Order: sequence, then C-alpha cells, then structure tokens
Amino acid sequence: MEQRGCGAWLERYQWVAFMVALVLFWSGASAQIRYSTSEELKEGTVVGNIAKDLGIDLSTLKDRRFRIVSSSTESLFQVNQNDGILYVNRKIDREEVCERSSVCLINLKTVLENPLEIHYVAVEVLDVNDHSPSFPETEKRLEISESVLPGVRFQLQAALDPDSGQYSVQQYKLSHNEHFRLEIKDRGKDAKTPVLNLLKPLDRENTGSHRLLLTAIDGGKPPRSGTIEIIVDVLDVNDNMPVFTKESYTAKLNENSPIGSKVVQVNATDLDEGSNGEVVYSFGNNVNRKLRELFDVDINTGEITVKGGIDFEIEDIYDIDIQASDKGSAPFKTDKSVIVNIVDLNDNAPEIEVTSFANAIPEDSRPGTTVALISVNDLDSGLNGKVVSSISEGVPFTLTPSLQDNMYSVVTKSPLDREKQSEYDLTIVAKDAGEPSLSSVKTISVVVSDVNDNSPEFSLSPYNFYVTENNDPGSSVFSVTASDRDLNENALISYHIIRDGGEMNKLVSFLNINPENGNILALKSFDFETLKTFQFQVVATDSGTPSLSSNVTVNVFILDQNDNAPVILYPVSTNGSAEGVEEIPRNVNAGHLVTKVRAYDADIGYNGWLLFSLQEVTDHSLFALDRYTGQIRTLRSFTETDEAEHKLVILVKDNGNVSLSATATVIIKVVEPKEAFAASDVKSSVKDDEENSVTFYLIITLGSVSTLFLISIVVLIVMQCSKPTDYSSKYLQDTNNDGTLCHSIQYRSGDKRYMLVGPRMSIGSTIVPGSNGNTLVLPEHRRRASGEVRS
Repeated sequence: MEQRGCGAWLERYQWVAFMVALVLFWSGASAQIRYSTSEELKEGTVVGNIAKDLGIDLSTLKDRRFRIVSSSTESLFQVNQNDGILYVNRKIDREEVCERSSVCLINLKTVLENPLEIHYVAVEVLDVNDHSPSFPETEKRLEISESVLPGVRFQLQAALDPDSGQYSVQQYKLSHNEHFRLEIKDRGKDAKTPVLNLLKPLDRENTGSHRLLLTAIDGGKPPRSGTIEIIVDVLDVNDNMPVFTKESYTAKLNENSPIGSKVVQVNATDLDEGSNGEVVYSFGNNVNRKLRELFDVDINTGEITVKGGIDFEIEDIYDIDIQASDKGSAPFKTDKSVIVNIVDLNDNAPEIEVTSFANAIPEDSRPGTTVALISVNDLDSGLNGKVVSSISEGVPFTLTPSLQDNMYSVVTKSPLDREKQSEYDLTIVAKDAGEPSLSSVKTISVVVSDVNDNSPEFSLSPYNFYVTENNDPGSSVFSVTASDRDLNENALISYHIIRDGGEMNKLVSFLNINPENGNILALKSFDFETLKTFQFQVVATDSGTPSLSSNVTVNVFILDQNDNAPVILYPVSTNGSAEGVEEIPRNVNAGHLVTKVRAYDADIGYNGWLLFSLQEVTDHSLFALDRYTGQIRTLRSFTETDEAEHKLVILVKDNGNVSLSATATVIIKVVEPKEAFAASDVKSSVKDDEENSVTFYLIITLGSVSTLFLISIVVLIVMQCSKPTDYSSKYLQDTNNDGTLCHSIQYRSGDKRYMLVGPRMSIGSTIVPGSNGNTLVLPEHRRRASGEVRS
C-alpha cells in the first residue's frame, strides 16, 4: 500500500516537473513587451531597449542575427544589433497608419537564431495634435424665406479633424447675432454636428442677408480651430410668374458647329422684386439626357449654346423645352419650346464597301470577267451625297457601273499573265460633289491564279557532262534541272529519257533517271578505251492539265582514268616476264647505244605518258637510261676490271595520279671484238636487205680468224660503216622517237573542238577544266590542219 502511494506521488511529481519545464522553455522561446511613442518623431528616435528588457546578452545579438521580421518593404521600426535598441526607421503618421482608430498599436516580431527565439513587441503610437479642424467648404449659403417661423432648425456640415480622442473637434462657436443661436447634436464617436436655430422672424426689407462665422475647436493645448462663413439670404415672398417675350423661338444651326456656338437666346421677365423677380433658365423636366449632352443653356442669360457634336445625319431637327423660373422661396416656373433646325454640311466622306469579292482570278480569264462588286454610299444629302468613283490606272481592270445607283463591278479589261504579275493592288477612289469635296480610298488585292501555260525550261541546252571512266554502277553521275514558271501542280516536273530503237538506245539502256529530281544514274561502268562520247535526250513534263513538256540533248564525254598499266614491247615478254640479252664489244666508247626499251600504255594524256628509270643496275658508272626514250647508253669505256655481264632492271611507269608500272630486264654481255663479230654475224641473218653488206664483211672476217690484223681492220670497218642496230624494228614502228606510242582523238562540244592526246601535248593546246589533263582545246589553225572526228 505504501509502495503504491509512493509510486503515485512520484508520477505526479514527474508530471509537474514536465509542465514547469515546458512553461520555462516557452517563456524562453518567446516573450512580449510593449512600448509607446509619439507620432511624427524624427528617424532614429529611440523607442526602447529590447535586449535589455528581455535580458538578452548584448554580445550575442549580432551572431544570433537579432532582427525584426516585417512583411512590408520598409518597416517603421528597426533594431540595432549592437546594443538591442529599437528606434524609429521612418517618420510615422498615426492618421495614415491607424486611420480613425482610438488606439494605434503596431505589433513587431523579433527573431534570434541558435537557438531560435521569437519575441513579440507591441508599440503604441500616441496621437499628437498635428491637425486643425476643417470644414468641407469655406463658405456655406442658406436661403431662408422671410415667412419662416422661429424655432426652425437648419443643420450645418460638421468640421473634420484627422486627430482622435481629445484632439478631435470638441466644440463649436457661432459669431454673435440676433436671429440665430447654435446647437450641438452629438452623434457619438467624436461626431458633433452644429445646428442653426432661428430665434426670431427675419425681415427681408430690413436685412436681406446675414453673415455668420462658425468656428470648430479641438481639445488640444493649445487648441486648434477652423472656420466657415455662413451666409443666410432672406427670401422674398413670391407671387408673380415669369413670362417669355416671344410666343415661339426658331433657329437654324449648321452641323459640326464648334462647342460653345450660340444657337438662340430666350428672354423672360418677372414683375416681382428682388429674387422673386430674378429669372433663371434651365432645361424643362421633359428634356432627355441626349439633348442635355448636345446643348447647354445659360442659367442667367437664357442663351442656348452647343455643348456636343451636332450631326445632321443623326438628327436634322431638335425641339428643346426651356424653363424660366424666378428665385422665390416657392419659385414659379414657365416652359417654352425652342425649335432648332440643323443645316447639312459636306462632312461625310463616301464609304466604299466590297459586297462581293473573288480572292483569286485565273490568268486565262477573258476581258470583262467580274472580280468584285463595290457599293459606294455617302450619308450627306443633295450634291454632298452625289458620288463619282474611279479605279487606279495602269492595271488591267476597270470599274463598270451597274443598274443600281452607287453600285459598281470591278472587271478585267485586258488579258492577265500571272508569270508577269501575280497580284494587283486595286485602289478605288470615291469622290463626292460637295464644296469642298471629300473622297475615300479603298485598296483590294486581286490574286491571279495560275494556269498551266508554260512548258518546263531546262537550265542549259544542250547539257555537256564529263564522266570519268570506271564509275561505280548504280551511282549518280550527273543531273539535269528544269524549271517551270507556273505554280503548284503546274510546276511539278517529272523527268524521263527518250528511248528509241536506234543504235544509241543500247547505250541509253544503261542509264536511269530519277523522275523527281533529274539525277541520272549509270547502271554500268564506262570504259574510255571503248567509248569516248555519246548523247541522248531527256524530257521534262509538268503535272498540269493538260501537261506540257520540253526536251534537251545531253552530251556525255568519257574522261580517261589511269586504269591501264604499261605494256613492255621490247624486250619481248616470255612467260610473263620481259627479258632480253644484249652483247656489245668491250672496246665501245662512251655514249654507245646499247639498246632501247619500248613500252605502250592504252591510256592517254598523263596517264599514258611513260617514264623510264633504272630500278636495278650492276654498275651505275657504266650505263645510263634516258627517262623519256628508254635508250640505254654507255657512260664510259670498259676497262679490264669491269664485269663481263651486267644486269639492268628498267622500271616503266606512267604519270597518273596513282601511277602504274611494269619492269623489263636487260642482260648486257661485254665480249671481245672477235666474239662481237660472231654475234653480229648471227644477228645479221635476221636483218633486211639493207644490212647485207655488213653481213658479207662479217662472214669474211669469220673466215679469216687466223689473221688478227685482218680482224682488226674488219672490226674498224664494221664500226664506222654500219648504223646502230635497232633490234626492235621488226616488232614496232617508231613514230615519234620518244619510246612511247602517241595517239589522239578529237571531238566537238558546242562551239568548241577538243582533242584527247598523250603523252606529249602540242604547243598552243589548252587544258579544259575538269578534264584531268587529258582534254585539250585545239587552236583554230590546228583545227583546220588536223583531221576531226565527230561523235
């Protein structure tokens, strides 16, 4: 039992401790203090020390970012983070901040971080007497009939004071007089209304007007005040009605008269005296708002003037009811009707309206085709409304009047051509017969629609294309382009190649054209060596109805490519290798022609121009090779130490961008003169009749081997009397003495003639751009001299 009691007591103790800790924590996290300050204080005026009043350590204010959290852009108060002082940030106007509030309280929220603390500060702004009472008007006029009995009260306008409490209006004072006294009607909440009370009857003949000064005073020390002058006009008793001087009033007024223009002046008289005999003018009760906006009447003179815009086209006559009233306390009133006739002026320009309009007209429309219907209207009357219309010059359109007045038709007067002009801006002018005349202008745009009246036109005629041989099958090699001046479907062009049954059809069958863009594809590779030029025709057809077409001739020239390797003609190739053996006497001099390597390249131009070089040689000091002719000559005389056999490997290559080559091997055997004679005797058996004499001497020499002297004489005779042996004459005719075969072909393209040559080019020839150096333009004097071949 004691244990349960002890446990319950301990549990209650823990709960109380928790509540105390919670209260302490909350009191540490937030607190609220209150200050008061007066309005209109200077910026920087100290309100209070928040840090000191809250017991916050001043050294931690800046680190904990002590600040005021305000939602406004510029707070009325700020706090100094150095000393915790709350000061005025900008001048405070209590009437602006707390309008008409008895207590002006501004709540501020201050924040400290690490740990977070929020403190609420309330600043009461105390009112000061900085405003004086004021009346809405500086002067108030009251009209009181002399027949009014004493005791009647007249309520006046109360004065206003923006200050509150004791600084608001507390009392009113009225200047001394015999007829009125001042009463105050209290409405609560600082609202006190002054009331004039008539003490004794008024006498207009004695005093026609009374001037009173009403003063409003607030409760400040010293007090502030405001005044208003009250003028009491004593009204005469009225017993006569105003009478107009004319039985009727009629006036004429031009439309568009300036504001303030005089229309007519009415006049009425009253037999009463004073205010009862003074007449004022106004609109009658039946005059509507529209008339009041157009006209004005002078209250004193009765002069009717223009107030708004007068338009004859809206209204041509106005009936204005004018009322004349005296100024009696119970005024008498008389009404009179004024008739105002409006005179028309030429103030409206003609209005042009397109009642029917075709946005587009075909270019093949016949003259007289209607494009649009135009109606012209002028709101003026008479000559001011008579209109003459015309259309702009220099256009293939005209304006035709219709049976109905002021109706016109816009029609074509000459043929149209969209390709010359696709759109026309037609300017229609309407001019009235007024003085001065007015006119209007309206522009309509007429679009000329397309008709298929133009055939496709190729960009070139004829086309000349140069295609390098060995092109990729199926790839585009060139293209043709045609244009059509028509639009849309009429300008949509398709292409095709004319294929007939002639010889050229065999070549055209290997060509295909893209019908949409004119790209031409070659279905096979071209070979310059078999085909050098050909031509065909392409047709371009538009998609109009009916369609139009045109054709063009396409000339194709095949350009050579380095696709043939040199072929060795001498030495003769045996089993795939060109190898020859030459024997020369040991006693030959320098410059002796040993032999000549001959080669041929099927290509032309640089691709067929061959150059010779020594790829391999036993002794570089013995032999030399002419790089252009392929001639092998000795550089010096042989010595006893020189080898008896020499091997020369000659490289023959063309001058293409990627050169091709072939090799020939020449074995040169150096023999004694005797052996040389024997060799010459063997070779002479295959020579022609021109060399028989040399053979005869060689046979005699071989028969006299025993006599060395005779052999020497014979050798000398052979060396001096015989020509250098040309062992290749039986295989190839030398046409230009340069080691290669020179060939050419000529053709014509347009007004120029071309010649494909190789390997050497004649002086005066011109290289055509894009021909890879193989195409020459023949000078005029060479055209006549050379045989021309046309494709």
